[in-house]
Amino acid sequence: MTAIGTRGGKPFKTTHRFLTSLRTTPEALLQLVRDRWSIEGWHWIRDTQLHEDAHRYRGNGAGAMATLRTAALNLLRLGGFQSIRAGMQAVTHDIAALLAMATRKPEPSPS
Repeated sequence: MTAIGTRGGKPFKTTHRFLTSLRTTPEALLQLVRDRWSIEGWHWIRDTQLHEDAHRYRGNGAGAMATLRTAALNLLRLGGFQSIRAGMQAVTHDIAALLAMATRKPEPSPS
């Protein structure tokens, strides 16, 4: 699989190889890889931007904080921020912007 994108403003292209004993079609294998990396991408954002792995909440606190982090990430995306970091920087010290995002209704998705 070839990954193409930008990191730190610089373009990159890298090749990933996967080894498996699973007997399936190439299309199904590609879908499995994509599904896995979409989950990993979400966790990478949660850890690098919200430092989720550094927290040591116990009991119900861990689930409650994970829910709040998910809500925050979704509000930033709903607010139009393509970059979680830029979104956090924009609203961290601006309570009016934060409240505006929290009370905004999502636009209906096109059918």
